[in-house]
Amino acid sequence: MKSTVDQLTRQQATGFPIQRLRRLRRTQALREMVKETTLSPKDFIYPMFVTHDYGQKREIPSMPGIFQLSIDMAAKEAEEVASLGIPAVLLFGLPTAKDPVGSEACDPQGVIQKAIGHIKEAVPEIIVITDVCLCEYTDHGHCGIIEDGYVDNDQTLELLARSALSHAEAGADIVGPSNMMDGTVGAIRTILDDNGFELTPIMAYAAKYASSFYGPFREAAGATPSFGDRRSYQMDPSNSREALLELELDIREGADIIMVKPALAYLDVISRAREAFSLPLAAYNVSGEYAMVKAAGRNGWLDERRVIMEILTGIKRAGADLILSYHAKEASGWLRDEGLRR
Repeated sequence: MKSTVDQLTRQQATGFPIQRLRRLRRTQALREMVKETTLSPKDFIYPMFVTHDYGQKREIPSMPGIFQLSIDMAAKEAEEVASLGIPAVLLFGLPTAKDPVGSEACDPQGVIQKAIGHIKEAVPEIIVITDVCLCEYTDHGHCGIIEDGYVDNDQTLELLARSALSHAEAGADIVGPSNMMDGTVGAIRTILDDNGFELTPIMAYAAKYASSFYGPFREAAGATPSFGDRRSYQMDPSNSREALLELELDIREGADIIMVKPALAYLDVISRAREAFSLPLAAYNVSGEYAMVKAAGRNGWLDERRVIMEILTGIKRAGADLILSYHAKEASGWLRDEGLRR
């Protein structure tokens, strides 16, 4: 009798063999039933690069499967995105001409302003989010006005606010300031409210790091700085407490959605942001993260589909409500196919 009691005591202390966690991993059906984190196409936002040309679809060499799209082709792409159940697109514009102050960013006939109308006409139900920055539009490739070799924060705010207003006037559903100038969200919130767009949400790139993972994007958007880098305004990758302060400040200024960018190297920041704040939280699975997986997949070094889904699941598990990803279309197609097989 004593040995039986001793055995039970040891089992209760260690958990084994009474607790066998593998029991619920034995079959796919069991694994699905107890899954803690699930992905849906509704979690995704699909980024798109738009040009003024007509009938053009140019693949970006460093981002296989991603294209620079003329306005008409962007509308067709948005139709495909909506058909996959993805609720939103994020637009980046490639202007016809650049100048020191990024004039086309505020132009009612600018590439983004025109693209918004074409996309909303083709797919009225899709949410159109616009990137509010100057780097694609300036001839120096920086995100603001240059004074004595330095990006002048306060002069830049006026241009960013005017750009956001022009997007709202063109029909954008959400504006997304990505420039990391101090006070941007407050300046945009003020100009939107003063002009009758108090219901237009702001998705703030609140914690945007000075990351090396942006390389392919800069090729895609033509936004490589002609001198220096962006470390004087984007965040130091070493810092996470500062990210929480950036997020808090943007919330105070009127942000409706907050974002951490990039995603993979900053899952800890996403998790801390989720614990600290209740607003919808977005994470940007950026171009370099996309390019790495595509390159490895094409070389047969990993199972591309499984790795993509693991990455996206990890971003959501860390706490992101919304995931901006160039993988969104293919991932949504796989999720749809899996649903049809069930």
